[in-house]
Amino acid sequence: MATTSKTKLTEDKLIGFFMESVLEHEKMPSSVFKFCKENKLTEEEFYSFFGSFEALQQTIWNKFYDNTIALTKKNKSYAAMTHEEKMLTFFFTFFENLALNRSYVLFVMDEHKYSLEGLKQLKGLRSRVKDFAAEMIQEKNEEKQLKILKHGSHLFTEGAWLQFLFILKFWLEDGSPGFEKTDIAIEKSVTTIFQIFEHTPLEKVLDFGKFLYKEKFA
Repeated sequence: MATTSKTKLTEDKLIGFFMESVLEHEKMPSSVFKFCKENKLTEEEFYSFFGSFEALQQTIWNKFYDNTIALTKKNKSYAAMTHEEKMLTFFFTFFENLALNRSYVLFVMDEHKYSLEGLKQLKGLRSRVKDFAAEMIQEKNEEKQLKILKHGSHLFTEGAWLQFLFILKFWLEDGSPGFEKTDIAIEKSVTTIFQIFEHTPLEKVLDFGKFLYKEKFA
């Protein structure tokens, strides 16, 4: 393990030390003191970046999001995409990033089994996902000339977050090659939420429901 005497400590390196420690020991570090001793760091160095392990964990999820946005916007055709295509691109890219860190994500999510304690680490990510969804709905509203046809962002952003949690849980349990079933779930869920938003036929919702039923009870 690198030491700060040889290399300058950065936020990313500290996060790397933390994720490696969690996976090697199959448990969260018991204290900042022991974590720092294991990695030849001082507590002062740790606290110069994070006030707690909880803050560090939130930052990991925030970085998953920030990296996803950076990658999607590098796509030259992103600006010309429809709002639905942008949302699909976001989810596909986000879960591709998660796949690169699947062992860590499986551990930290399994530790609390979606309890409130476990979801605390997603607090910052929740705000970011909702902001992204709000941007989509705002742009969509700008296309509508009549005020009566415009939609409030709150319901849509909450729906986008619940959609994210559903896809995350689906991905955590997905044993298909290349997580191909998760890709199907993403496509169907994003299509459905946009179809509902546009008040299109109920069969879209029923189709999605049949898919969920099949995956849950197959």
